[in-house]
Formats: sequence, C-alpha cells, structure tokens
Amino acid sequence: MLTDEILKALVEGIIYIAPEPVTLDGILKVLEGEDRERVKAKLQELMADFEQNSHGIQIRQVANGYKFSTKVEHHEILRKYVKSLKPLIRLSKPALETLAVIAYRQPATLPEIEEIRGVDSGGVIHTLLEKKLVVTAGRKSVVGRPILYRTSKDFLVHFGLKDVGELPSLKEFEELAKRALGSEWAAEEAPAAATEPAPATAEETGAVSSETPPAPAPEPVPPEAAEMTPTSDSPATPEDPEPKL
Repeated sequence: MLTDEILKALVEGIIYIAPEPVTLDGILKVLEGEDRERVKAKLQELMADFEQNSHGIQIRQVANGYKFSTKVEHHEILRKYVKSLKPLIRLSKPALETLAVIAYRQPATLPEIEEIRGVDSGGVIHTLLEKKLVVTAGRKSVVGRPILYRTSKDFLVHFGLKDVGELPSLKEFEELAKRALGSEWAAEEAPAAATEPAPATAEETGAVSSETPPAPAPEPVPPEAAEMTPTSDSPATPEDPEPKL
C-alpha cells in the first residue's frame, strides 16, 4: 500500500499529465489495489490545497472528471502573457529529418547533410534558420570552406533539453516526431507508399499457376531423323501438336 504522501503526489501527477478530464475510476485503474474512498479523500485534499491564494492553478471538476486550470481572477494577466508568446513551431517531415541530422552530427555542412538524406536540403536549412532552430557555426577547413550548422538555444527550449547531451536515441527521436506531427506525418508517408510499384501479377509476368503445370516441350529431333522417310515397317506418326501456352 502506498503512503499518504506518495498517493497524493501520484493523483496530482495523473491529473496534471492527462490531456482530458480524468475520472476517479480512471485514477483507480492505474492505482491498482488502492481503496476507492482513500483515493477520493486524497483528491479532495488536493483540491483544497490548490484553492489557496498561494496557488495560481486549481483542480476543477469538468465533464465528470478532474482537470487543472488557471483561476478566473488571474485570467486578464494570463491572457496578456499568452498573446505575447511566439506561435508554436510546426515542422514538416523533411525539416525534422534535417534537424535530426544536424542535432546528432553537429556541426555539419550542407553536403554532409545531403549525403545522409539523399536529397537536396538547401531549402529546408533556410527554413530551420528562419525558425531559429539552427545557427551557423563558422566554416569547415576543407576545399570550398562550406558553412557549418549546429542547433541553437531555441532548439533546446523547444524540445525541453538542458543541453545536446540529453538528446534521445534516434529511434526515440523518430517516435517523438511521429507523435508530434500525427496525421501530417502519415499524410507525407502516403504519397511515398503510393509511388512504390505494385507486385506484378502472374498474367503480367507470363507466370503459370502452380495448379496448372506447363505442358512439356517437345524433344529436339536429330537432323538425321528429320531427313529419314517412313518405311513400311515404320508407320508414319502424326506430328506432335504444338504445346499450348
């Protein structure tokens, strides 16, 4: 059985991360083995705690569930703050791919990025620079001295990272990107799948069904036999019919 402090903290955390109002039954489903009345009592304690003036948020009952929200008396100031925020950054799949290459290979040049992605990435780099997710980091000491790119401070803020050392694995990054893009990711995957050639059918390839074995080809006739004429001892036989294809 959980202690009172841990139980109360878990209930608070569940309500906080829930995207929709969470019901008491929903909380109990996660806290297996906990008494319903005990969990309900801790929930009531939390609601009373957040009603105090020292808190800027509260737990409200919404649609038969519980959800965190700001307090009505603070709405005017909070509305001003929300209006001052930068709009959310939405990235396409190519932009996320390019950003991932830069993040894990930084500093990286445009030719290096294009070699990994296999497509032209100049336009995507320009977009990432405009969104201030990447910045230039000097030039590489090779022929042509290409520009080096690295992630910016805004990149760390956008992805909630302390530094690039907290970057997840590439597989985790891809999963996060898919969840972030949602239907947009799937919509960009669909055209690629549609361009893949469909497997050829048996009729197109001329293949014969396994249920109907092909007719055997006639054995080659030696030239000597072709010149021979039938004798009375060797009655003539009709020519073999051509095999049906």
